Amino acid sequence: MNVVFYTLGCKVNQYESHAIGETLEKYGHKVINDTAAADVVVINSCTVTAESDRKTRQAVRRFRKKLPNAVIILGGCMAQAFPENAKALEEADIITGNTSPSQIPLMLEEFLKTGKRIINIKPHEKSEKYNTPIISDFGEKTRAFMKIEDGCDRYCTYCIIPKARGEIRSKALFEIEKEAELLSKSGFCEIVLVGINLTSYGKDIGLNICDAVDAAAKPEGIKRIRLGSLEPDHITDETLIRLKNQKKFCHQFHLALQSGSDATLKRMNRHYDTAFYEELVNRIRENFENPSITTDIMVGFAGESETEFEESVNFLKRIGFARSHVFAYSKRQGTIAAALKNQVEPCEKTKRAAIMSEAAKRSEAEFLKNQIGRNETVLFETFKCGIAEGYTENYTRVKVKTDKNLSGQILSTKITDSFQDYCVGEIIKAESYN
Repeated sequence: MNVVFYTLGCKVNQYESHAIGETLEKYGHKVINDTAAADVVVINSCTVTAESDRKTRQAVRRFRKKLPNAVIILGGCMAQAFPENAKALEEADIITGNTSPSQIPLMLEEFLKTGKRIINIKPHEKSEKYNTPIISDFGEKTRAFMKIEDGCDRYCTYCIIPKARGEIRSKALFEIEKEAELLSKSGFCEIVLVGINLTSYGKDIGLNICDAVDAAAKPEGIKRIRLGSLEPDHITDETLIRLKNQKKFCHQFHLALQSGSDATLKRMNRHYDTAFYEELVNRIRENFENPSITTDIMVGFAGESETEFEESVNFLKRIGFARSHVFAYSKRQGTIAAALKNQVEPCEKTKRAAIMSEAAKRSEAEFLKNQIGRNETVLFETFKCGIAEGYTENYTRVKVKTDKNLSGQILSTKITDSFQDYCVGEIIKAESYN
């Protein structure tokens, strides 16, 4: 049968959709992109915000209306965290969570035989092991994402993810190395390691994130290893030394901040303060050549005063982030923060997001300006209208004028100019690093 995926949310969800797709193909099904030709639609849901849930409900109903005879499968975090809400979506034929991704083909076979609706949402258990199937492809042809960890024990007051994802579970090193080899053979030269709480990798099996980086870097065809979002308080001096000694590690650190105000961080139940965060940034900059520090910043969190907001903006300016994802706090049913007093009005959140975004843009522009004159290796990914585009090791976007399609090549490039969100360069070394 022809299967179409509709994936909401993070890179982990995207990875899991690929894993489920490859499993379905082993059962004789075919994953396609043409929705009109689909016999089966798999909706991999996100539940990080109430808006995510709304998009999931909307998708289920839209696909049912468009494809009245297709099998609709609803899976992912929304179904796992709020099973009763998922069951209420009668348009879905099969409803499952995220505990048993490899069982979806069997559920599909059962439904095709009986025609009876299937609801199979198993709760997460403390004894649960990492069980997401490995993948051999990722759609793109230069950079692949590899999920190596699941679950979270942070319990930030605004977040529903521990309920949706369960305890910390880590992928075995031999599976990481095996998957990296498969991805290398499929043409990938860069791997981005991702997880629900990535820096907790190995907590359950006596390892740490550096072990995973080293395992993924073993195949000769893999030239770069990049890390997804990191929790600042999990990064030790030993971690920095090991990453520094791994030649394939890319010098980009996406350090989740959330707020630049200590009072706000405390209400969020974040496990660090701004002094710790800033000191970590300084250590990274001392240890790594031309690193980039990127982050996520929330505005309008419950109880955030004008003073706290100003502290957060000033902290962003002081750190000098290369890029910042700015977003407004959204109340999430089932979290502690949803019940906190002094919720910020929507109009005020919008105003603060605009102010923070403007500060973030200025910080990014300054970072890009500082790249001018540097010689950096660029992994080129796209080619269109005489422009090759790719990314440096520190994830600076670079555009180069050329009459050749450089996609998949890693080339030494001189940065000659910068604009709002990218740099311009010139190739200074013809041979590829691949």
